[in-house]
Amino acid sequence: MNETMTLPETMTENGIKYRLDATTQTYLPDWELPEQKLIGKYGLLRLDYLKKHRKATYQAMLLKGTLNAHLSETDETANFRLNEMMPRLAQSAGVTEKLKAENQMKWVGLMNTLKAQAEEIILSELIYS
Repeated sequence: MNETMTLPETMTENGIKYRLDATTQTYLPDWELPEQKLIGKYGLLRLDYLKKHRKATYQAMLLKGTLNAHLSETDETANFRLNEMMPRLAQSAGVTEKLKAENQMKWVGLMNTLKAQAEEIILSELIYS
């Protein structure tokens, strides 16, 4: 007599619902993650920082399902701040459209310097804090 035992399709234990994976015959947590947003440069930098320097915060956000939203919000905020800062920095440094027309290389050099300054502020205030 060879009886085959069939396992239930789902089960709940410790308040977590599990579903049976037919391939491996093991139970896996049946989690539904919220829709994931695309993460840009600053969100990825924040992710790297959390993984390396704030492991408990990273793991807590990952388990709660709030990590992607946090990274997306950080990325959006950083890009917004950069777009807000650049015109003011350019104006204070005297970088104008006239300079752009007369000496493009100087204009590009100054704009790159200003962007690096703005990013340094953003990184210290939003990403690495």
